[in-house]
Amino acid sequence: MDMNAFRWFAHVVLLLASVALLAQPAGTDEATSSEPTWHGKTSVSIDKAALSAVDEMMAKYVEEGSVAGIVVSVSYQNEVVYTKAVGNRGLEDERPVKEDDLFRIYSMTKPITGVALMQLHEQGKFELDDRLDKYIPEFADLKVHNPEGDPTPPKNPITIRNLLTHTAGFGYVFTGHPVDQRIRNENVLGSKDLEEFAKKVADIPLMHEPATRWQYSIAVDVQGLLIERLSGKTFDVYLQENIFGPLGMEDTFFGVPEDKFDRFLPNHSWSRSMNHLIQSGPQSFESYRDVTFFSGGGGLVSTAHDYMTFARAVANGGELNGVRILKAETVEEMRRNHLDEAIHAEGRTGEDPGAMLGSGARNFGFGLGFGVNTGPSTAGRSHGEYNWGGAAGTVFWIDPVEDLIVVGMIQRMGGGVPLSRDLHRTVRSALVYE
Repeated sequence: MDMNAFRWFAHVVLLLASVALLAQPAGTDEATSSEPTWHGKTSVSIDKAALSAVDEMMAKYVEEGSVAGIVVSVSYQNEVVYTKAVGNRGLEDERPVKEDDLFRIYSMTKPITGVALMQLHEQGKFELDDRLDKYIPEFADLKVHNPEGDPTPPKNPITIRNLLTHTAGFGYVFTGHPVDQRIRNENVLGSKDLEEFAKKVADIPLMHEPATRWQYSIAVDVQGLLIERLSGKTFDVYLQENIFGPLGMEDTFFGVPEDKFDRFLPNHSWSRSMNHLIQSGPQSFESYRDVTFFSGGGGLVSTAHDYMTFARAVANGGELNGVRILKAETVEEMRRNHLDEAIHAEGRTGEDPGAMLGSGARNFGFGLGFGVNTGPSTAGRSHGEYNWGGAAGTVFWIDPVEDLIVVGMIQRMGGGVPLSRDLHRTVRSALVYE
């Protein structure tokens, strides 16, 4: 498999772990509430010793052969109270996995891209309802797929808000739809760089009319292109200068530096026919050398520590340890559900996140770069929790009610591991209400 084909394969499964993360019981469709799950009690704290339940959960995953290794980090009231690594680096590498080992985070790249774009919004570089083609003129003549004939002009322009909420109408690579087929066949996500990506996308019709449906898509890769156009810097440089460097995220990048490759874990996949885990080959490493296509939708490598640093900054209103990456009001806007009732109504036929991800996710909304739980607080999740996941099983969420952040890192393609559900259960079992 050549490098571009491997990159395409990786993107094909970007949604799988997001499904595992989001399709968890989220309460009922009753009126939502931002009250803590512990209302009626006067205080809540966390029993750090009780977090040993997370140790047991991780050990079980490793012992049953579901994963080779796993790292989990938990923050409570903006203090990291737990970080643990359990298992091995890989099926063919019996060295213990370490807390600072490097993971492919795939679609957990997306929230970072959203934060980067909203930094430029704060600088006055654009308004959320600006037309996208104002900044990317190649997209001025985009058409909408017409199953009955030639593509037709859209009735609505694509706005930057549409990009951030997956309502722009772009396709991805997951379905047999003609638009997705073209994205695959033309190797859009295997482009040399974001400029080549722009040329390819400009020639492919939209899957849907903009602003009418939630459709998981290449929109976040388009965000990376937009960041380059607005900032005048390549996307990787922009992230390093404005997020990674300021926050001290020394182990987050698109291309893994040679002196850090020894900490880069192998990827794995689950063989249904053989019913066991398989370690991926050398190509899963080689595609992270000499990277020139900076995928805002799924290209980053990181550590549990670095991603926790990013999440803590967001949860803390855009600031951590005296470094501010966003204004507090910007974070509030990003974690608010932006899917209006019209989009939800359209989506009940199968296109909105709740319908697509199953009945368990019926209270799922979407903010500006994050999935959002719009349901009432329950024993499992809080109203307003915001989150996302990655194709190799990585998960994270920020719970503003319980003041919790959880990051879980594994390297297993293909889903089948309910990591989000199990972490929700075990971490929240350590909360003490009085």
